[in-house]
Amino acid sequence: MVLNAIKEKGGKAFRFDTDRFPTQVQLDIYYGRGDERLLLRTGQEIIDLTEISAVWYRRIAIGANIPTTMNSQVRQASLQESRVTIQGLLASLPAFYLDPIIKIERAKNKQLQLKIAQETGLDIPRNLTTNNPEAVQKFAQSCEEGIVAKMLSSFAIYGEQGQEQVVFTNKVKPEEINNLDGLHLCPMTFQELIPKALELRTVIVGDRLFTASIDSQSNAKALHDWRRQGMEMIQNWKAHELPTDVSHKLLKLMKYFGLNYGAIDLILTPDGHYVFLEINPVGEFFWLERYSPHFPISLSIAELLMRSRN
Repeated sequence: MVLNAIKEKGGKAFRFDTDRFPTQVQLDIYYGRGDERLLLRTGQEIIDLTEISAVWYRRIAIGANIPTTMNSQVRQASLQESRVTIQGLLASLPAFYLDPIIKIERAKNKQLQLKIAQETGLDIPRNLTTNNPEAVQKFAQSCEEGIVAKMLSSFAIYGEQGQEQVVFTNKVKPEEINNLDGLHLCPMTFQELIPKALELRTVIVGDRLFTASIDSQSNAKALHDWRRQGMEMIQNWKAHELPTDVSHKLLKLMKYFGLNYGAIDLILTPDGHYVFLEINPVGEFFWLERYSPHFPISLSIAELLMRSRN
């Protein structure tokens, strides 16, 4: 969608699928005696990377197609060399980045997000990340509405048939609070359960905010995480106007992390409070454009990328 928006505005963009490197895409990165050559070859197309004015960093899967039949140690070496090659290339391009990798990686730290959000004046839920069962039990006793469990990293567990089972946010049942023996093997994050009137997704591009709401409480399977019924409810999102002070605080949060793009999750409580949950510096937005409320997010991204040419 962003490629199309750039084309419609008279720009030219190239999509570099990093999973195709090094097996299907070739790179020539040359520096020497005052000369440099940065060429990317894919099929019959040759891209002179010195002409790149902007880079949109989305999903990275370097070396994903390197054969698994290789010797495991040799394959690991190939993966590592491929990764540092791409990382070095991205670090060396004199271009505008949406956003710089180092800033994206720092912004992914959920504990830091909560700390800074609170310092900017945003409401946050009480959170406990721990591998100590006693701490969880004490925390649960202090939360009248109960607690939910969530992971700091996004991942899925795959069954024997390859079926994906994503780990969503789940309410912790009373009997589970006293059965946390496995916690010493893997820390988890526990959060006070916040009553919801609506769940919100705010996408920020530069200084533009696009906020949509979903009534997740209307679906019994989405009470604690709308993503569990994401596809079923994909057309139920509605445009939502944030209070000015909340918008300013979110922009202040973005400025702290040095981000031009972020997808932020919030809760609107029944008594009208906005509660910050997290920011994803490379979060999804497509459904808010393709379906209602049809926000022009890809156009805003295209304009931001093309602005760097001026």
